[in-house]
Amino acid sequence: MVRVPLTPEERERGERFGALLRAARGERSMVEVAAIAGLSAETLRKIETGRAPTPAFFTVVALASALGLSLDNLAGDCVIEEPVERRAG
Repeated sequence: MVRVPLTPEERERGERFGALLRAARGERSMVEVAAIAGLSAETLRKIETGRAPTPAFFTVVALASALGLSLDNLAGDCVIEEPVERRAG
């Protein structure tokens, strides 16, 4: 199966998501949070650094739960506003 390249917006959204997770993790270690979420620390590292910008839905749910984050707020914080000229079309 060939993967379609990510758009710049998808990459930016992944980086924003990773930054939100890092901020929510705070002083807790990656290993601790990953274990609570049922993930490997390497998977969490890839998501936080934007190298895995489109994690599976249940991975996002597990991380949100482990970090005490609302899925609604998390999704809203990851939305990238479209430029005005693209919305008009």
